[in-house]
Amino acid sequence: MTDQKADLALIGLAVMGQNLILNMNDHGFVVCAYNRTVTKVEQFLANEAKGTKIIGAKSLEDMVQKLKKPRKVMLLVKAGSAVDEFVKNLIPLLEKGDIIIDGGNSQYLDTQRWCKELEPTGIHYIGMGVSGGEDGARYGPSLMPGGHPAAWPHVKPIFQAISAKANNEPCCDWVGDGGAGHFVKMVHNGIEYGDMQLICEVYHLMKDVLGMTQDDMAVVFEDWNKGELDSFLIEITRDILKFKDDDGKFLLPKIRDSAGQKGTGKWTGISALEYGVPVTLIGEAVFARCLSALKDERVKASRTLPGSTEKFTGDKKQFLDHLRKALYASKLISYAQGFMLLREAAKVHSWNLNYGSIALMWRGGCIIRSVFLGNIKDAYTKNPQLSNLLLDPYFSERISACQGSLRQVVATAALQGVPAPTLSSALSFYDGYRSDVLPANLLQAQRDYFGAHTYELLSKPGQYVHTNWTGHGGNVSATTYNN
Repeated sequence: MTDQKADLALIGLAVMGQNLILNMNDHGFVVCAYNRTVTKVEQFLANEAKGTKIIGAKSLEDMVQKLKKPRKVMLLVKAGSAVDEFVKNLIPLLEKGDIIIDGGNSQYLDTQRWCKELEPTGIHYIGMGVSGGEDGARYGPSLMPGGHPAAWPHVKPIFQAISAKANNEPCCDWVGDGGAGHFVKMVHNGIEYGDMQLICEVYHLMKDVLGMTQDDMAVVFEDWNKGELDSFLIEITRDILKFKDDDGKFLLPKIRDSAGQKGTGKWTGISALEYGVPVTLIGEAVFARCLSALKDERVKASRTLPGSTEKFTGDKKQFLDHLRKALYASKLISYAQGFMLLREAAKVHSWNLNYGSIALMWRGGCIIRSVFLGNIKDAYTKNPQLSNLLLDPYFSERISACQGSLRQVVATAALQGVPAPTLSSALSFYDGYRSDVLPANLLQAQRDYFGAHTYELLSKPGQYVHTNWTGHGGNVSATTYNN
C-alpha cells in the first residue's frame, strides 16, 4: 500500500483537513496527508485514519514524490502568510501542469495575485471556498473553486464526488477565473453574518417584547423550519434554545453577549464600499458584532442612558407572524444585496459567474443552506441577466406580501427600544431601492455649493454644470462627479 501513488495531497491536519481527507478516502481517492508538525501526521494515521488507504509524508519533498501527475496539492492552513510560505516552498518542487489548491478562507485578492504570479511557471492555482464546518467537511461540504480553468478537469471528479448534493446535483461547480471562488465564499460568509444577526434580532424581540420562554421560542423556530424559512441556521437556533447545561438550566442565558469574528464579513463590507454596492445589511451585521464587543461600556451605558418605557399591548400571535414575514423579507433583501455585489465584481474582473449555479452550490453542505436557495436558482435559470432578485416575479410577489410585516416589526422595535440594525437596514434599503426619486439632488447641490463638484440637470443627463450659489463664488468647477 505504501508504494501506491496518491490522487491528491492535503496540507494542514486541523479538524477540517482531517475530515476532508477522510471524506475523500470514503469516496475511493488515495490522499497523502502532510502537516508542518510531522507528529500530527503520525497521530492521524495511527488513529482517525487507521485502516484506510490514506498515506502520510514526512516532508514536502516526500509528499510530492508520492503524488500522481499532474500533482494536486491542497492547502488547508491559515490564510495570509502561512499560505504564501507553503506556495513559495512548493513552487520549486512542482512542474508545469501541477495544481495548487488553497481551500482556506483566503482573501480573494491574494488568490488573484498567486494566479498571476504562477502563470509563467505553468503551475495552475485554484482558490476554493469550503463551507459546512467540521460536519460538512466530513460528509459533504459546499465547494466553490475558481482560478486557472485548465486545472478544473483534473480536480472536478474529486471535489464533485465529496461535495454535498442537492437534488442529486453536486454543490460544487467551477465559479470563474482568478479569485472568483474565494470572492463567492467571502460573499457567502457575509450573507451568513446577516442571516445570523437577523435571527438574533428576532430572538431578542421574542424575548424582550413578547416575553416568550425559551421553550416557546424553540417551538416557534421548529414550526418556521417547516416552511419557507427552512434552513440550517433556523434549525440550529431551535436546538440551541432547547439545550440545557449539566445543572438542568438553559445554557444560552449563561453565554456572554460579546460576539467574535474572523474577518470575512468585514471583507465583504470593505468590498461593497470599494465596488460602490449598497450591501447595507451585511455591514450592519458586522457592526452589530463590533457593538456587542463593547460589553463593559454597554453595561455602564445601561445605567445612564434612558430607553423606551412603552409596553407591548398588541396581539402577540399576530406579531409573531409579522416576525416570521419580516425575517423572510430581510433574508431576501440580504441575498439580493449579496448577488448585487457578485454582479459588480464580475463586471470589474470579467468573471463569467453563473448565479444560478452559485445558488445551487449554497443549496447544500454550507452554513447558509436553505430551501430559499432553490428559488434563487430558479430565478437565475429563468433570467440569467436578472439585475436584482427583488425584480424576479416570484420574489417580487413575496416581498410585496411581507413588506408590511417588516414595517410593523421595525416600528415596534424602535418604540420598544430593542435594537434591530439588520431588520431596519433591510427596510431602509427596500424603500430606497423602490424610490424613483431620492433626496440626492439636495446632496449634489450641497456638494456643488461648498466644493464646486458640479451636478446634472434632469433635463440634461450626462452634462455636468456648476452654479455660483453665493454670488461671490467663481464659475470654475472641481473635478466632475461621475460616480
